[in-house]
Amino acid sequence: METPENQTQSIFQTTTAKMILVGVLTLALLIPLEFVKNLISERSQRQEEVTSEINDKWGQSVYFCGPILKIPYTYFEESVSINEKTKESVKEKIAHTSYAYFFPDTLQSTAHVTTKVLNRNNYESAVFSNAMKFNGTYIEPDFSSREIADENIQWDKATILIQTTNLKSIKNEVKIRFGNSDFTFEPVYSSNSKDSTESLETGYIDLKKQLASGAHFNFDITYNGSKQIKMVPIGKTTQVQMQSNWASPSFTGNFLPDDKTKKITANGFTANWKILHINRAFTQQVFDTLPNLSQYAFGVDFVIPVDQYQQNERASKYGFLVIGLTFLIFFLIQSISKINIHIFQYSMIGLALIMFYTLLISITEHSSFTMAYIIAAIAVVMMIALYSITILKNRKFPAFIGASLSVLYSFIYIIIQLENYALMVGSIGLFMILGAVMYFSRTIDWSK
Repeated sequence: METPENQTQSIFQTTTAKMILVGVLTLALLIPLEFVKNLISERSQRQEEVTSEINDKWGQSVYFCGPILKIPYTYFEESVSINEKTKESVKEKIAHTSYAYFFPDTLQSTAHVTTKVLNRNNYESAVFSNAMKFNGTYIEPDFSSREIADENIQWDKATILIQTTNLKSIKNEVKIRFGNSDFTFEPVYSSNSKDSTESLETGYIDLKKQLASGAHFNFDITYNGSKQIKMVPIGKTTQVQMQSNWASPSFTGNFLPDDKTKKITANGFTANWKILHINRAFTQQVFDTLPNLSQYAFGVDFVIPVDQYQQNERASKYGFLVIGLTFLIFFLIQSISKINIHIFQYSMIGLALIMFYTLLISITEHSSFTMAYIIAAIAVVMMIALYSITILKNRKFPAFIGASLSVLYSFIYIIIQLENYALMVGSIGLFMILGAVMYFSRTIDWSK
């Protein structure tokens, strides 16, 4: 007759009890796995801080909107006041000054962007030097829509305005050739802290005189920058050509380059845009207040597509899958071979699997992600395979475990590298794994 102690022992030796214990252990191992994820997030955040410091010193994102003709004009408001002596109402006109903004009729730009990667310790950031050339034409400004008389237009106090960012990283004196004269841009102080853009503006231009000698303009501007270049298509016809040695551009904004002329190779890219005024929802002239046109901007992002911490984060998301499948392999071997594997031994195997991710991130910071992944995977697979020899008392099952883990890590690496087909490949792989588990577990007697 079995004693209560023997009954308790036999209950814990059942397949169901072992399955429950392994399941509980798998869930418990999610705690150290979460710590590893937090470590990756912390290192990634540190990289962002260092990258921000590098970019701030080299140059931030570039936004460009211009050149814009800014013309002051006088308008009158009628005011009624009461004469205190006669008690009669007196009408008078008060003069006010406002501004009209006119955009170019044609605007052509070429941008030559030279990129490089700056490193600080284990961190890196993509930066660029951007040499931009502009040329175009204006037509004579028309104030007829506001019925403003010519004598009220201050033609001799016109200026040319550029809205941009990253003024501190401009590397040349910016001069515009307008008609037959040269005008120098100066920075304009803005008291509006909410406005992220900065302004460059010329001194006064005698616009009538300049338009008489020709409405053509051209100027150059060179920036040091990072992350992004964006422009606003303010020309009635805007044409932009951009060349760069950056091999993985991300075209962004409201307009994409022409597919017929766009070329992307391992040595860089060439892109061309042609945008007409009918393609965007603003006119060629604006009165009183210049609106924020950044929503109509287009350009290119210069960022490292998938950095090492993103890849480590994606790998760690499959940690639960790796632990679960590895425990499942050991559990099936245990059930088929009748070899007893203690829960402590499962714990050691689980901790070894988690050590893979700490090895991966630490080696990645001093090497490539691929090399780190290979080294970490080989180390963990060999450790578990050698440990399995002492548990399973033979070499056949450990060899199978080593081969299975190698396939599993290879499968996860492939998923991490894929972008468009990651879900499909992952689903097919899991379906095949489920089929294999169903096949090998078909002969197990689950009633014991």
